[in-house]
Amino acid sequence: MRVGVYPGSFDPVTLGHLDIIERGAKIVDKLIVGVLLNGTKNPMFSVQQRIELLQEATAHVSNVEIRPFEGLLVDFLRQEGATMVIRGLRAVTDFEYELQMAQANRNLYSEMETVFLTTNVQYSFISSTIVKDILRHNGDVEHFVPRKALEKIYQFRR
Repeated sequence: MRVGVYPGSFDPVTLGHLDIIERGAKIVDKLIVGVLLNGTKNPMFSVQQRIELLQEATAHVSNVEIRPFEGLLVDFLRQEGATMVIRGLRAVTDFEYELQMAQANRNLYSEMETVFLTTNVQYSFISSTIVKDILRHNGDVEHFVPRKALEKIYQFRR
């Protein structure tokens, strides 16, 4: 069984994330969306809230599982029996960072491969940072996040 991991903070999940999840799920038997517990960031949504948002958004994708993780990605891959990392690329700057991470991870876990998927152009400008900024200013994020997660996003922000 080919198991892949799509890691990230997903704070919150965006349409760009959902695009990568749906496409990544087609190239593996099981795609684990790894929700990172990153102590260096101050998230808008708790890990549990982010997991709930992702579960809502991906309920229609049968081979996707949502799991929290902390520490090294390669340790999470080993724990889950995964050998593939799925990453989305929006721009050249994403590629430079992701290439370094892929090479470092491959050095730590030689059995793994990183697959880069370019984000659909209609989502290329969307980021969780932009969504959080709009939310902080009480703006409408309807065109940036999965419709199924929208109600919960507003509910969690109350």
